[in-house]
Amino acid sequence: MLITHGTLVTWGEAPRIITDGALRIVSGAIADIGVTRDLVARYPDDERFDAGGQLVMPGNICAHTHFYGAYARGLAIPGPAPKNFPEILERLWWPLDKALDREAVRLSALVSLIDAIKHGTTTLIDHHASPNCIDGSLDVIADAVEEAGLRAVLCYEVTDRDGLEKAQAGIAENVRFLKTCQARPLVRATFGLHAGLTVSDETLAKCTAAAAGLETGFHIHVAEHEADQDHSLQRYGLRVVDRLDRAGILGPRTIVAHCVHTDAWELETLRRTGTWVSHQPRSNMNNGVGAAPLDTLLRGQMRVVLGNDGFSNNMWAEWKAAYLLHKVANRDPRRAPGDGIARMAVHNNARLVETFFPEQRFGVLEAGAVADLILVDYHPYTPLTEGNLPWHIIFGFEASMVTATMVAGRWLMRDRQLLTLDEATIAEAALALAPAVWQRYERNVRAVLGQ
Repeated sequence: MLITHGTLVTWGEAPRIITDGALRIVSGAIADIGVTRDLVARYPDDERFDAGGQLVMPGNICAHTHFYGAYARGLAIPGPAPKNFPEILERLWWPLDKALDREAVRLSALVSLIDAIKHGTTTLIDHHASPNCIDGSLDVIADAVEEAGLRAVLCYEVTDRDGLEKAQAGIAENVRFLKTCQARPLVRATFGLHAGLTVSDETLAKCTAAAAGLETGFHIHVAEHEADQDHSLQRYGLRVVDRLDRAGILGPRTIVAHCVHTDAWELETLRRTGTWVSHQPRSNMNNGVGAAPLDTLLRGQMRVVLGNDGFSNNMWAEWKAAYLLHKVANRDPRRAPGDGIARMAVHNNARLVETFFPEQRFGVLEAGAVADLILVDYHPYTPLTEGNLPWHIIFGFEASMVTATMVAGRWLMRDRQLLTLDEATIAEAALALAPAVWQRYERNVRAVLGQ
């Protein structure tokens, strides 16, 4: 296939914008790139798709999300409003994940994947929890990912908060899926952990032992709120990152989410170990937990990546939130510059995905890279250059401008029409199931409240 007459945004180490550009797609990868007239002349018999002057770009990537959170939309939390993040966990997320059954796991994944396709997000790294539906839950999600045609990296959240039996079941689910997912070309796995404050040293040791020989890292929340540090210091005499380092959790295959309340020495440990740090500004603002040290992470050339923590898969909204949050939090408009945001969200996110798909190249339009593409109906009225592209995205792009999404050379959406999933049918099924999920949630949270 030739995609012709597009404005190509190549990204990469030396980004280019190619006017009236074209791409040749063969076997799910980009085979050639150039201007339209040259590629049409070289491949006159190829099927053609006319981009009509739209931007053609690599698809967006989300480094940390929670599909299962889809059923929280519009949900009322019984009792007084939670006053801090630990109360949000205890009265929203933990009662909700306990309310999920197999069908709720499946439908929450599907509605999240529809959202991703429509917003031009082609690869997602998910962190799953469903304590009353652990065994096989990652296969349920993986089947949904394959039905949608997207890429994903999946894990199950191991935690002690529901008892040692379920912690062991979570370990077993991670191990089972790590061993079997390689047969799925669009899906990979890592080893999920909730957070230091709900995982004991004994369980950490069981996880590292179970992961031995599986060529995996871990995916864990770190210092999202001060409570994580307080718990670690009081119980173990170590800050969170130091404890995880001692346990063998950190490293170049591990993702630590948030790191809002880490000190300089912890950041140095994360840099030394090559650990990936995911930043989720919309979630941090919503939970009132503070602002991560993003400029320090960028200045240290650390492996900082961008996720959404279960917010919409409109990753450009996450760009904008990151750009604004750190300016107001630090009262300094020089913070979180646009080119730094782009490096985190495009270059670093792509390198992270390549640790899970090492045989493939992501986040760039070049020969040999995967054909994970989006078309964006953006027609600027000021000059668009390689140098000012990040600021065009932050101040000009909207998710409604995504008209087409492709993964591995397959159209998942064209002309804003979904091709792999039936949105109306899935939404109807999710809505029909929601009252039962919410009833179970309310029963769970009333138990927490002692009502």
